[in-house]
Amino acid sequence: MSIPPPAFSDVAKASNDLINRDFYHIAAANLEVKSKAPNGVIFNVKGKSSHEGSTAGSIEGKYVNAPSGLTVTQAWTTTNVLNTKVELDNQIAKGMKAEVAADFVPSSKDVGAKLNLTFKQPNFHARAFFDLMKGPTANIDAVLGREGFLVGAEAGYDVQKAAITRYAAAVGYSVPQYSAAITASNNLSVFSAAYYHKVNSEVEAGAKATWDSKGSNNVGLEVAGKWRRDPTSFAKAKVNDRGIASLAYNVLLRSGVTVGAGISLDTQKLNESAHKVGTHFEFSG
Repeated sequence: MSIPPPAFSDVAKASNDLINRDFYHIAAANLEVKSKAPNGVIFNVKGKSSHEGSTAGSIEGKYVNAPSGLTVTQAWTTTNVLNTKVELDNQIAKGMKAEVAADFVPSSKDVGAKLNLTFKQPNFHARAFFDLMKGPTANIDAVLGREGFLVGAEAGYDVQKAAITRYAAAVGYSVPQYSAAITASNNLSVFSAAYYHKVNSEVEAGAKATWDSKGSNNVGLEVAGKWRRDPTSFAKAKVNDRGIASLAYNVLLRSGVTVGAGISLDTQKLNESAHKVGTHFEFSG
């Protein structure tokens, strides 16, 4: 039986995750605590300290009722923003997920509201995002897939201006062992090519090249690799065309306790304070 292809933003997910995820130097410190109450409510507390000294955090509660397809999420951030999200999955139509998201700032009384729709069928994946308070605006994307081949497009529309505000396209090929994708974003002005290869159960490799046709003639390049040392730990490394090298290590110390550490080095300025170090702590129970 055919399965739905990935969403448009995930056409190059394997390579993007390898290059961007689990590199902990981005923040000086990152803390995440997850727990599940006896009534099934899931709590998630996050905190982050940036290299500039600022801190940010949030506390989130999520209730999932699987038989009815209903999920309710409520979050409160340290910037005093209340976020509420209500999801309904496979109830309006088979393969359709509807989501209403609202945010409220008590200090300024600002309110935001969005409606998101996702529709999945064999060989087809479509999404629509509506910002009801700004514009309103709509962003719609769709992906067709068959035997590993993928083709997708995205467009943004401003209802008030009655104009298309953005568009993008992508093609790709994806199987469990490797994938490749070419995307054209920013109104078909920024082009990127990504490749991912799962060499074996321990080693993964990937690369991504990006060219902005409205900018310089230079092509940005990132190369990354991942080595799973054992079932509880892994190491990652990447380097880009500007000489920025990043290293990361993640280990499961015990059930529910994960620690990560990372460093970013500017290899062209080794004697300067252009390097970054970060840590990540995750507790779940």
